[in-house]
Amino acid sequence: MDLATIIGLVGGSGLVLSAIIMGGSAKIFLNIPGMLIVFGGTLAVSFIKFSMGDVINSIKVAMKAFMAKLDQPEKVIEEMISYAKIAKNEGLIALESKKPKDAFAAKALRYLSDGLDQGLIEDMLNKDIEIMLQRHATGQGVFKGMGDSAPAFGMIGTLIGLVQMLASMDNPSSIGPAMAVALLTTLYGALAANFICMPLADKLALRSQEELVNKRIIREAAVGIAKGISAMVLEESLKIYLSPKSRNGKNAEKGGKKK
Repeated sequence: MDLATIIGLVGGSGLVLSAIIMGGSAKIFLNIPGMLIVFGGTLAVSFIKFSMGDVINSIKVAMKAFMAKLDQPEKVIEEMISYAKIAKNEGLIALESKKPKDAFAAKALRYLSDGLDQGLIEDMLNKDIEIMLQRHATGQGVFKGMGDSAPAFGMIGTLIGLVQMLASMDNPSSIGPAMAVALLTTLYGALAANFICMPLADKLALRSQEELVNKRIIREAAVGIAKGISAMVLEESLKIYLSPKSRNGKNAEKGGKKK
């Protein structure tokens, strides 16, 4: 699980709950009709905007993004350089026995061991990357759509509550519950959008970029191996995907080892 996500969820929930408890009874913030309007309505609109498969897959992608930890680009480069050395010393067929954990890297090695042309390898890996980006964009779109819909349904709930309140002004006992629906649905909508949906969409976008960098490293490395580029030259060409700080760190580490 991503540590930053845990800190954000636990910290944010704790702050909101603390404010509610310190302000009085927490039960007054629990309103089932308001929850049905906001969360049920937001989910219903998502099924209208997107297909059922897209909504379900977006939830799976979100869970995978938070549960699965991506390798750092430095580690990906190190692993691909090791494969380049094997291919240079033992031939491309030696890569057939290598089973990397990353499915994309395993696919690249399979293409190399099968002796595919470097252009064909690049095209096939590019298609894989394009499909991944489309899938991630759909997942982000689902959560962004939910983030847009939740406040709107909060306002709808507020209007419903106000109508109920105005329609029952002659019955003071019904004014309180109607006012609760009116106010709490706005709160639910704001929380759902700004604490759940939009942060999830942003986190998915971040994870997509991180995964894209790793896949580009693997693609460039596979093409370089197919061309027969030496491991040293290939490593230098892959460092462009690292931050300046990471590049300097690796250079300093190499310099220290030579001494």
